[in-house]
Amino acid sequence: MNKSIIISGSGGQGVLSIGTILANIFMLNDLYVTLCSSYGAEMRGGAVNCQINVSDNEINEIQNNKVDYIIALNQTSLNKFISRVKSGGTIIINSSLAKVEELKEDIKYIFLPFTQQANSLGNIKMTNSIALGALSKLLGGFNEEKIKNAYQKVLSNKIELIENNIKAYNLGFNGLQEEK
Repeated sequence: MNKSIIISGSGGQGVLSIGTILANIFMLNDLYVTLCSSYGAEMRGGAVNCQINVSDNEINEIQNNKVDYIIALNQTSLNKFISRVKSGGTIIINSSLAKVEELKEDIKYIFLPFTQQANSLGNIKMTNSIALGALSKLLGGFNEEKIKNAYQKVLSNKIELIENNIKAYNLGFNGLQEEK
């Protein structure tokens, strides 16, 4: 595996949390990984993104100009990063908060209503885990135990959130199947 991923949204949407969880999933699967985060000083509501690189071999670059996958949790993030997806890459879009005006033929677009799905679970803060589940479905090859371990490690100070986040993750993972 040799992939580069950007996860983007607003402060408070859990972008950095799922970036850290994804990096931990990769590490638990004995892969090399880098995680580079960027966020505005205003945090909640400000622009936030992270780039994760994963490989079977050592990684020499922290950031790539073109990436294989983008998760865009809002319109601002989609607008900012859509040009960074490489030909043949995939953009996973929170269709509850973002839309694409013009589709490019060489990019795969996946539209899922993450915010709406999170509301159906009773907690809008589950949007990020639903998106991570969808991405994981595309990446494939992760077992449930390692995913659960990554959530437990990253959310160790918020144990009460782990079970609901894993439910949200599974909703995104299984929801992507319905979209195909």
